[in-house]
Amino acid sequence: MDCDALFTNVHLACMAGPDIVDGAIAVRAGRIAWLGPRAQAPAATVVHDGGGRWLTPGLIDCHTHIVYAGSRADEFEARLNGASYEDIARAGGGIMATVRATRSASAHELLRQSLPRVAALLAEGVTTLEIKSGYGLDLASEIKLLGAARRVGQLMPVEVVTTFLGAHALPPEFAGRADDYIDMLCRDMLPAVAQAGLADAVDAFCERIGFSAAQAERVFAAARALGLPVKLHAEQLSDQGGAALVARFKGLSADHLEHLGAAGIAAMAAAGTVAVLLPGAYYFLRDTQPPPVAALRQVGVPMALATDCNPGTSPLTSILLAMNMACTLWRLTPREALAGCTVHAARALGRHATTGSLEVGKRADFALWDIARPADLAYAMGLNPCRMVVNAGVPREPVVSLPDQY
Repeated sequence: MDCDALFTNVHLACMAGPDIVDGAIAVRAGRIAWLGPRAQAPAATVVHDGGGRWLTPGLIDCHTHIVYAGSRADEFEARLNGASYEDIARAGGGIMATVRATRSASAHELLRQSLPRVAALLAEGVTTLEIKSGYGLDLASEIKLLGAARRVGQLMPVEVVTTFLGAHALPPEFAGRADDYIDMLCRDMLPAVAQAGLADAVDAFCERIGFSAAQAERVFAAARALGLPVKLHAEQLSDQGGAALVARFKGLSADHLEHLGAAGIAAMAAAGTVAVLLPGAYYFLRDTQPPPVAALRQVGVPMALATDCNPGTSPLTSILLAMNMACTLWRLTPREALAGCTVHAARALGRHATTGSLEVGKRADFALWDIARPADLAYAMGLNPCRMVVNAGVPREPVVSLPDQY
């Protein structure tokens, strides 16, 4: 079997079976064609010597709001002076502050501000990135934001998955008329976004300062009618029954989950809905209610991890630090953290058939690490041991140059 490329003298953290020590992995046409012991490796046109390092699937950041304009460092300071996240939101800050900045920015300006954040993640072995909208909250601005997100995937070596989050917050022009806004979103915005092919999934923020479970259900029904899968910001600040709701719609994931209760856990387990844990927001907001990791583990709910990169509650552009936070704050094991950024993150995006683990037939996305064991990825804070990244079989340096033209 002749292959395009062979990566040899590596230890493989496959994430879909046992690790392979002193292994090799072969690529043909951008896919994994073979993997196994180095001594049994097939011939290849190009051979890369991994120097005895560890090779993992490319990391997946499955929950971000990374395309936005502006900064909310002032709110960070306000919280340290005693204001709560809900206080800031009700005073016109929070999500709406970013909405104002994003609405006024051009698509070019959105990319100019966002691409350095993306580049930071790519330097840490990220090969798939979810990007949500939700900072436009009117049709033109949401399409602009989703278009910029799609453009990220054209300009940078990363697979971008887009999510329409129009039900993120209530825009000022609909103040006091949340049901009217949801009506408009379902009637006008969602069909237009779907027709333009700009969204791979639909999300909502189900919370006291967001939208009710009944309103989120209307969004889900409209999304499913258009053939789009759903996911939900659920149980971050209170238990609104969001996890059970998204499970009822066979949703891809329920995200945050600090206040997730037994009913939601059972519903997610039955539906196969992934729990996406976001330690950056927990840390940044100085939360004290951890998600029920032990209960999720006990019933076998897959736990993904993500940065939740956003300007207000998790300005985090390090997937490795998110792994460390999940271990230190919530007692995930290092192997669980790595699974959370690979195989389970792929499932949270509905991409588990093509990425997230080292298996024959999957896309050849992986990262080479100068580490002694996979646990080292969740161990060190501020150290990036990534030495090479492979996107669909094409090797690159971890550090990515920003494009001259957007």
